Amino acid sequence: MVSYSAVLGVFAVALALVLTPGPNMIYLVSRSISQGRRAGFVSLAGVAIGFLIYLTATNLGLAAVFTAVPALYTAVKLAGAAYLAWLAVQAVRGTVSAFEPTELQQDSNRRLFTTGLVTNLLNPKIAIMYISVIPQFVDPAAGHILLQGFTLGGVQIAVAVAVNLAIVVLAGSIARFLAVRPTWLRVQRYVMGTVLGLLAVRVATDGGKPVPA
Repeated sequence: MVSYSAVLGVFAVALALVLTPGPNMIYLVSRSISQGRRAGFVSLAGVAIGFLIYLTATNLGLAAVFTAVPALYTAVKLAGAAYLAWLAVQAVRGTVSAFEPTELQQDSNRRLFTTGLVTNLLNPKIAIMYISVIPQFVDPAAGHILLQGFTLGGVQIAVAVAVNLAIVVLAGSIARFLAVRPTWLRVQRYVMGTVLGLLAVRVATDGGKPVPA
């Protein structure tokens, strides 16, 4: 009931967003470099729970609100497109690497988990992903809207957690690699900027309507 093209679309968008430096990446990298991989794993657990909260809230509540108030859906969609366009510009213009080592105080596991959770819940990229982007790939004609939403959200979570896990494990090595190869940072910025820009156009021009849960 979920098309291959929808899964592939969400996969591509999720991959582009998770590879674009943002609050989650900066927090996970900084903790992994300054406090070790174990701290990175605990922080990632908090981030993962944040994804699950977004997934549940959007599929069980926000869809119904958007159906009742279509103007709100349109406003959120356009706001999401504008934010993605802003991210595209920032990606191209960015000069600071998320992998630049910083000195941080040592936090407890509880604080690491909580901060990871809160960082994700307050991350505009993730809010836009669930509120404005994933619904674009749901096909009302295919039926089982709720199941489609959870399935596509699951794809996003799988991609985000897998990539962030790799980042936590390789944070130190990546930081050393990029420190002597600034060209790679420029390539990453332009590629991510282009992907995010195209995504912003798609979200802004999509004529779809909110799908009922």
